[in-house]
Amino acid sequence: MPTDIVRYLTHPQVQIDPDVPVPQWGLSPVGRTRTEGHAHAGSLANTTQIISSGERKAIETAEIIAIRLGIMIEIREAMHENDRSATGFLKPVEFEAVADQFFAQPHLSVRGWERAIDAQARIVRETEAVLARNRPGDVLFVGHGAVGTLLFCHTAGHPIDRVHDQPAGGGNCFAFTRDGRDVLHGWRSMEEIGR
Repeated sequence: MPTDIVRYLTHPQVQIDPDVPVPQWGLSPVGRTRTEGHAHAGSLANTTQIISSGERKAIETAEIIAIRLGIMIEIREAMHENDRSATGFLKPVEFEAVADQFFAQPHLSVRGWERAIDAQARIVRETEAVLARNRPGDVLFVGHGAVGTLLFCHTAGHPIDRVHDQPAGGGNCFAFTRDGRDVLHGWRSMEEIGR
């Protein structure tokens, strides 16, 4: 009997606007095109639930896939990205340096950011709450890179470490079995999964 598969997909490229709060950023044309291509992936055929973060970029990603599959999305606000509101938008070089510290010092709040251990506990709690409903079929979570990496570390039994972060650009997915929570594969791009 085939086992149900749980996938965690990160939103792809976004339209960066320093004047707009990060949670309100939407997909860029490239991100939208990538998602539209991924919506046709055969691996998604058995998906019966799509669960999205409440951030606009995640919702847009989830909606594109949901329309293709003919199912509704469920929004869970607590699946949001790690809280970085203390710094707001950071230029890429500065952002990467702070993100490195976020993963390297998971028990500390780096520059006012949510601690990695707290973000991990939150995303694990949200994921487990959905999976506890035990509805048949595959589950697709749509979210973000940092909390997705924290979920991957937890599921794979790894300590929090940025070495497990998704590749640049977003639009990556890892998968595990619902029963046993066995990792089937680490981060793979939308395009690789769609082949």
